[in-house]
Amino acid sequence: MELDEMKQAWLTLNQQLVRQQALNWQIFRSDQAERLRRKARPLVWGQSMQIVLGIALALWGISFWSTHLHIWPAMACGIAMQAFGTLAIIFPARVLSLVHAIDYAAPVLDIQRRVAQLRAWRVRVEAPVFAVLGSVIWIPAMLMLIQYGADGAGVDPWSHMSDSWLWLFLCGAVSLVVVGLAYALLRRLGYRRRLEDSFAGNAVKRVEAMLEEIARFEHE
Repeated sequence: MELDEMKQAWLTLNQQLVRQQALNWQIFRSDQAERLRRKARPLVWGQSMQIVLGIALALWGISFWSTHLHIWPAMACGIAMQAFGTLAIIFPARVLSLVHAIDYAAPVLDIQRRVAQLRAWRVRVEAPVFAVLGSVIWIPAMLMLIQYGADGAGVDPWSHMSDSWLWLFLCGAVSLVVVGLAYALLRRLGYRRRLEDSFAGNAVKRVEAMLEEIARFEHE
């Protein structure tokens, strides 16, 4: 075989190997992208269910205050529940928008940046807001249930609660203090990262772990 023919054969073989490697890499990335999507699906399902719950709470609040316009404390409880339900719609909708903004076929660093934004929203915004609101929303919910019972009995529960307002205020304050102390204690015991992982959710942790594996593979 002539030298030129050998060079041409090696060149052709090299081109075939390059094409094969590119094809294998494309298949690998497609497979990894699908795996990342699967790991993020539980988060999407969970947030979708939370939106349904938020709609139910908001509708409950609206139906309650709209039928108790003549009783301002009951009306205030219904509005508070509507506001809480509305936030329970807005926050998961924001999470879903961050998830859908992730292009799983993009470079790993870009995906990691998007996931970091998702983690920051859940840990720094969503978790503190719902920790505070969740510790006091039981008060208007309880008062709404009391009002339903009073409606059936034909009595006015608010006229008998003059001495209970301070007790309800103290209960709400204690709930907030307990949440704050629990968070401070967990941080002091060195569980801050574990706590933040809990706020971020298992789906986010699994996606982050898989991205780290892909990044290590790419650099090998």
